[in-house]
Amino acid sequence: MKKLIALMICSQILFSCKQISKSVAETFNPNDSVANKAAQDKPAENEDHFHTETQTTSSTTVETHTSTHTEQHVEGTKTGFLTNADQLTKAENELKKLPQYLGKEIFIYSNINFYDDGHISVMLQHPQNPKYVDSYEYNAGKWSAPKPKQLSVKDDVKSSLVSLTRIPFSNVAKVTGIYNEKAAHIEGAKSSDHTYIAIFRNQIEWYPMNINGTRERYYIQFNPDGTLKEFKQD
Repeated sequence: MKKLIALMICSQILFSCKQISKSVAETFNPNDSVANKAAQDKPAENEDHFHTETQTTSSTTVETHTSTHTEQHVEGTKTGFLTNADQLTKAENELKKLPQYLGKEIFIYSNINFYDDGHISVMLQHPQNPKYVDSYEYNAGKWSAPKPKQLSVKDDVKSSLVSLTRIPFSNVAKVTGIYNEKAAHIEGAKSSDHTYIAIFRNQIEWYPMNINGTRERYYIQFNPDGTLKEFKQD
């Protein structure tokens, strides 16, 4: 009986010693503690959250940038307008005849779009107030009345302007002709039905800049006067 009682007392003392040892170990080695594991898991969650937010922001930036250089247009019947230098020059001359611009230099703002159905869309600096911009449409051989363009305080109008004298509309026929000639020799590639100019830091960039074929993709770039600058396979 005495031996049994002694054995029970020894067992309790041994168990207590193990608990004390564990507490001491956790005190001097906190890496295995529950609190430390929670602290290790938390940064991982934050890191994933940050990564997701970064991807979303990047995607928005791309969309914003793309929308700057494109517009919605429902293509009508193709008329060969993009390669017709005479019709393009007529549209330019009609623009110069608008009463509000008679005797004044015309400045194109941000971009100008030409479509093969005879449609043109353009934004012009206001003839009286240089801080304002109006949009115009060309359809069926006539220019529309101006529509005010809403601008942000972040829009730098001055750096996005190019004089009409630097963009003869006949150059559109030159650019489109070269583009179509290159596309004709690429399997599956289509001719251009939308040729346009983007303006950045008062410089001209012609678009499209890519020719997509069934098996190949090419990069094409033009000089401001519409002549070929570079053509290479991507």
